Amino acid sequence: MGRDDVVRVSKRLSYVLRHRPDSVGLALDTAGWADVDALLGALAAHGLPLTREDLDRVVAGNDKRRFAYDDTGTRIRASQGHSVPVALGYAAQPPPAVLFHGTPVRTLAAVLTEGLRPGRRHAVHLSADEATARTVGERRGRAAVLRVDAAGLAAAGAVFTRSANGVWLVDAVPPAYLTVLDG
Repeated sequence: MGRDDVVRVSKRLSYVLRHRPDSVGLALDTAGWADVDALLGALAAHGLPLTREDLDRVVAGNDKRRFAYDDTGTRIRASQGHSVPVALGYAAQPPPAVLFHGTPVRTLAAVLTEGLRPGRRHAVHLSADEATARTVGERRGRAAVLRVDAAGLAAAGAVFTRSANGVWLVDAVPPAYLTVLDG
């Protein structure tokens, strides 16, 4: 399995495990977990035959660590980014004083007026460093990077959690807590 295959399969897994498990006849449990064997069977039945070794390569080779196995290695889930109802069970924790968010420049005016909202997802995703935020924002064109006053937002009562792959999650970020670093 080459690098292009890993990326292609990773995108399909993201779609299935975050948004449309039903597209392959799969059901996630309430915490977003799917049985690995059921996932492999469902993918094969829908034109994407993978071995467990292929799946392991995709999970290990994903640059953003989007997927995680449970402690037994028999279940898999996306670490965050779901648009289907799941309760990931991440514990609330105090965020660093500052976090970052990358967004396409074309959305900057709306973000500065309305703040950051989760859209179809369960939470707003924030990065611990500016470089990661820039990379995420550039997925859809030239990016603006926003500094988030996470300490101020937490002091105002916002609850932060951190996903298994280190992404900070919060329900929303009002405009008062955002500063444009560039864009």
